[in-house]
Amino acid sequence: MPKKLLLLTLSSVLWLTACASGGGYNPTVFPFEVESERLTEKPVKTVVIPHINLGSPSRNYLKEAEPRIDARLASYMKANGYTVLPQREFKQHWNSAVRAFGDPVDPTSGRVNMKTFSQIMTSVRDRFAESGELDAFVFTDVVELDVAFNNGLKHIGRWDGVSRRPSMQGPGTGVSADFDWSMTASVASLQVTIFDTELKRLFVSRGGLDATAAIDARSSTGRYIRRRAILENNEYVNEGIALSLHPFIEMDKYPGNP
Repeated sequence: MPKKLLLLTLSSVLWLTACASGGGYNPTVFPFEVESERLTEKPVKTVVIPHINLGSPSRNYLKEAEPRIDARLASYMKANGYTVLPQREFKQHWNSAVRAFGDPVDPTSGRVNMKTFSQIMTSVRDRFAESGELDAFVFTDVVELDVAFNNGLKHIGRWDGVSRRPSMQGPGTGVSADFDWSMTASVASLQVTIFDTELKRLFVSRGGLDATAAIDARSSTGRYIRRRAILENNEYVNEGIALSLHPFIEMDKYPGNP
């Protein structure tokens, strides 16, 4: 049989578009770490969400989505009873400390000088301590992983608690009949790390967001390309936020319970 494009029916197009996880057990949930005893002894009530990553800076095409994700995470925490201080306060203290200690990020390699980072964070912590309002720093990092969309006939990809279907990009109308579904595609997750004002880690977890790659409809051989619109689905972002904060904030219908 000659290689050709397999035309998709309307129903096929629908299952190729990304869909919400829809609940149910998902064994890929991230193995969160939480300091329950310390949180019980000193509950966190007031937080700030830094505008910088805890790790290396994100790639440029992810940076555009980060302010929106931070804003939605702030809204989620507020809805669950937390006070979230304006991010601009952290930026002001951070910029002042950078002028004193230098930028911790090497602009050439993107590597972080952890000694300088620690000095800056200590300075920022001290500035917040003067007001006595802050209990914790909530760092958010959008990280990329590689996942294959090869689960079942509907070609579902699962990672960090979510199940997603691939999307298509381009003017084509079909997927190659011999498309290699074992090929991995780039996907994104939200990692949340919470530190108290002693800069001791209280919590870390991760929740899946969405694919950052799509099937190239123009390719006759079948391949993935970077999506034009990155992490634009707010429903998926909300799900990733809920997963990334569980059990710091209990998620309704958490998929990690078999």
